[in-house]
Amino acid sequence: LVRLIEAEREHGVFLTVLGFGTGNLKDSKMEQLADKGNGHYAYVNDIMEARRVFVQELGATLLTVAKDVKLQIEFNPAMVQAYRLIGYENRLLRNEDFANDQKDAGDMGAGHSVTALYELILTGRGEDNGSDVDPLKYQESRRPSAAARRDEAMTVKVRYKAPDGIVSCPTSAIVRSQSVELSSLNFAAAVAEFGMVLRDSPFKGSSSFA
Repeated sequence: LVRLIEAEREHGVFLTVLGFGTGNLKDSKMEQLADKGNGHYAYVNDIMEARRVFVQELGATLLTVAKDVKLQIEFNPAMVQAYRLIGYENRLLRNEDFANDQKDAGDMGAGHSVTALYELILTGRGEDNGSDVDPLKYQESRRPSAAARRDEAMTVKVRYKAPDGIVSCPTSAIVRSQSVELSSLNFAAAVAEFGMVLRDSPFKGSSSFA
C-alpha cells in the first residue's frame, strides 16, 4: 500500500484517510498511509467530529496548498540553554534533511494550522539536561555573537513546496524575546500534558489527570 501510494503521489494523486468505528482500527497505520499520500488523517467518532472534518475543516482536508512542509528552529543559547520538542516523534528529521528536497515531510491544507510545543530551560534558570547545541549563528564563535543578539529568542525556518512543485521554497523569521500573551496556547498545552500523563512519560513532572 505504501509503495502504491508513494507512486501515485508523484502523479499528483493525494490521499486523505478517515477512520470510523472501533475494533480493529489502527491509528498508526492509517496515519502512515495519509502521510505517504501527502494527505491528512482524522478519526471520526461522533457527529461533532464529523462536522469538524467535513464542514469546518473540509478545505484543509481536501485542498493541499503546501507539501513537504518542514520546520526548523534555532534557539539563541544566550536565552535558552536546553529545549525539548513535545510530541512529533514520528515526524522528526535529521538536521541535514531539512534542505533535502527528496525527503518527504508534512503537508498543509487551506486554512490549516500546526502547533508545536517546546519545553525550555532558560539560560541561568535551571539545570542543563546535557544536550549539546552545535555551533550555529548564535554561538559566541560567530559574529555577531549570541550576546549581541540578546533580543532574539530564536530563528524559525520553514521550507515548503507548491502542491505541484519539486523544489522547496525557504523562508525564515526571527522571534524577539519580548513577552507575549500565551493564553491561546492553554488548551494545546493541556492536551500535550494529558498525553504525557496517559503515556506515563518521564517528562510529565507533577502532572496528573486532576
